[in-house]
Amino acid sequence: MIPLEQLLLFAATALVMVLTPGPNMIYLVSRSVSQGPRAGVVSLLGVVCAFLVHMTAAAAGLTALFLAVPLAYDALKLAGAAYLLYLAWQAVKPGARSPLQPALLPPDSRAKLFRMGFLTCLLNPKAAVLYLSILPQFVDPHRGSVFVQSIILGSLQIAISFTFNLLIALSAAGLASWFARKPAWLAAQRYFMGTVLGGLALRLALEPRRLA
Repeated sequence: MIPLEQLLLFAATALVMVLTPGPNMIYLVSRSVSQGPRAGVVSLLGVVCAFLVHMTAAAAGLTALFLAVPLAYDALKLAGAAYLLYLAWQAVKPGARSPLQPALLPPDSRAKLFRMGFLTCLLNPKAAVLYLSILPQFVDPHRGSVFVQSIILGSLQIAISFTFNLLIALSAAGLASWFARKPAWLAAQRYFMGTVLGGLALRLALEPRRLA
């Protein structure tokens, strides 16, 4: 249904989004460093559940939107490109903070850890833009059900996000300590992500409409 090259490109885009500074990563890293890897994993489960909500809502909404207003594709595309440029600027602007510079948080119960992870992701504008502006660029009504394509892409994004955030949660303390001793690498990480995000924004803005 979805060509392999499109799936690989979406997977690469989803990976870049996972690795960019945002509320989810900052919270997970800070929680893992402050309360240990288990707390980070519980928080991550809340994040994944919120992604499921985003995915289901987006899949249903995109199906209705593409059927009713095909020209909305262009509006979503430009909104997604603009937000990627915003993320690129947030990564490279003077005084920008890397997500690998954790904040210290007080210990919380598992229920609160799950709830905070869920709310952090549910209210995260980056997650909403990913599903409402970027994911639609990989959906083509000519290939079949928009809903099914959205679910496939959303499931791929969730799998990528869970895998890499799990690795980050389990190794956050060591990563934060290593980067704290090598501030030049923190700066390099921010500029690299800013460049990649800028390139994705340009590609997204120039992508021709695939809807008839």
